[in-house]
Order: sequence, then structure tokens, then C-alpha cells
Amino acid sequence: MCDDTTEAENERHLTSLLLGRRQFGMGAGAAAAVLLTGCGPSSPPAAAPGQGPPVPVPEEPAPERQGTDETTGRRVTISTPDGAAEAFFVAPKSGRHPGVLMWPDVAGLRDAYEKMATRLAGDGHAVVVVNQYYRSTKLPVLESFAEWRTEAGKQRVAPMREALTPESIARDGAAFVAWLDQQPEVDTGRRLAAVGYCMGGPFAVRTAAAAPSRVGAIASFHGGGLATQEPTSPHLLFAKLQAAALICIAQNDDEREPEAKATLRAAADAAKMFAEIEVYPAQHGWCTLDSPVYDAAQAERAWARMLALFRAHLAVAPSAPLAP
Repeated sequence: MCDDTTEAENERHLTSLLLGRRQFGMGAGAAAAVLLTGCGPSSPPAAAPGQGPPVPVPEEPAPERQGTDETTGRRVTISTPDGAAEAFFVAPKSGRHPGVLMWPDVAGLRDAYEKMATRLAGDGHAVVVVNQYYRSTKLPVLESFAEWRTEAGKQRVAPMREALTPESIARDGAAFVAWLDQQPEVDTGRRLAAVGYCMGGPFAVRTAAAAPSRVGAIASFHGGGLATQEPTSPHLLFAKLQAAALICIAQNDDEREPEAKATLRAAADAAKMFAEIEVYPAQHGWCTLDSPVYDAAQAERAWARMLALFRAHLAVAPSAPLAP
């Protein structure tokens, strides 16, 4: 979960990386610039046990906000029981495709997530990424993750986070799924996916519980609060789901809550739910493009696992098929 403790852990992680770079000749000024801007990817992580070294991923230009040659995107407004939510919807220019609901991290819907949604659309999906803070503010919430890291950014977001209760997220998830099913670009004969980053990880689970016959896959990337002692903990919802799950855990989150992965595994096994649960050798926030700890190699590996999950599980819902 993005909080002051996580930020302190990530600062220490970045500082240690920069100190290492200095030993190999990076000037102090260049090292400080990377830390202050948060624009530098972290050093290649050590391979996890049983895995080979991470494969370097070539950098490619990010897609434009309003789509690419193969996709088209637009800002939309979605009616929910609690009001009107702004969102960004992007899909391939032709055909009908599996729908995906994307929940952003704590800094909300911004350019980084529009780029990530556009890339996923380019992989053959119809994607809506939402302003989860619509009850409190219209877009823009924040321009970047770096803005959230300031005291002013955290103070702005804090009361908006408090308004996001388990019940309100369940209502939102059901409304966003219903909206996706109304779009001509969405293939309603196939299951949908719910994807969440950071605070959005639990939101993806709550979405799947709110629309179990439609959500066939969940992906959580450095999601916080998936397994807690609260009676509303997301892992307690697994028995209600008809979805397979990909749960990618940050190494510093695992260090803080080492029992969480076992709790999630036990809950998935009890529910007879397919779940790929893995601790990645990367820091909390490693999958988000504008995060200071963005790790290209490990982000690409997590992205590939997400696409594999979608290929395997976004099939026709056997219990409640919908006409295309």
C-alpha cells in the first residue's frame, strides 16, 4: 500500500542504488537528479530462486494519449449509484474485444495510466481506466506520482481515499462493468478482467465479487491490503468469485507482511480458485510508468503474466453466457 512507510522504504532503496552507481562512476549531481525526479529505472534486480537473470527490455516510445494507429481513446463519463465518474476508454479501432477495468494507484487517473491502458488496448482489449476519486474531485486529480509524494499531494488525496469504502467500491465496480458491457467495442460473449495497481489491487477483487458472472480474471500489481484481519478483507471474498487471479507482490511489501502470501494462497485453495501468487524482486510501485521505482524488466514480466492469464481465462462464462 502506498503510505509513508512504503515511501521511506523506496527512498532507502533508491538511495542504495544511487550509492552503488556512484561507485561505478556516476557523478553526484547525476545521481541526485535521478533520485529527485524519480525518472530513472532501478538497477536490474537479482534473479529469484529458480529463475534465470531478467531479460533486458528495450525501451519503446510510449503511445500517444488519444490512441495509436491501431487504437482510439476518449474521455468518458460513467453513471454510478453515487454520481458521475470520469474515465478514459481505449480500444482497437475495429472489432469487439474482451473488456478490462483498470483501477489506478493512489495518485489516480493520469497520463501514465492512459498510456498503460492504451498499450493494453493494443494487445487486443477494450480498456476503461477510471477516476476512483470522482466523489471528491473531477480530473485532473494529480498530474504525476511525483506530485502525490509531496506533502500537498498527500494532504489532497487523504480525505478522498477515506471516502472509498468496501461498499462504495463494490457499487462502482458493478457500474463500471455494466458500462463496459454497453460499449460496441466490447465482446460481451467473453469474460471481463479487473486490474488494479497499489490501492487498486483490492478494488479489482471487490469488482470481481460484485459482478462474479462477468469478471473472469483479476490482476493485482503491488496491491495493498489484500489480506488483512478486517472482516471486509478482500481475500475473504475469494469464495464468491468465478475468476482466476494473478497477484504480483512487491518485495518490500512482503518483507513487511510476510504472512500475506500464505493467507492469499490458503484462501485461493479453499475457494478452488486458480491463483498465481508471486513475490517479485522489485519495490512497491514497480509496474507504474511514472513511479520512481519503476522497474522495466520486472514490469514487463508481470505484464506478460497478465496477458497469459487473460488468454487462458477470458472465455465465455459457463454459468451466465451473454449474447454477443
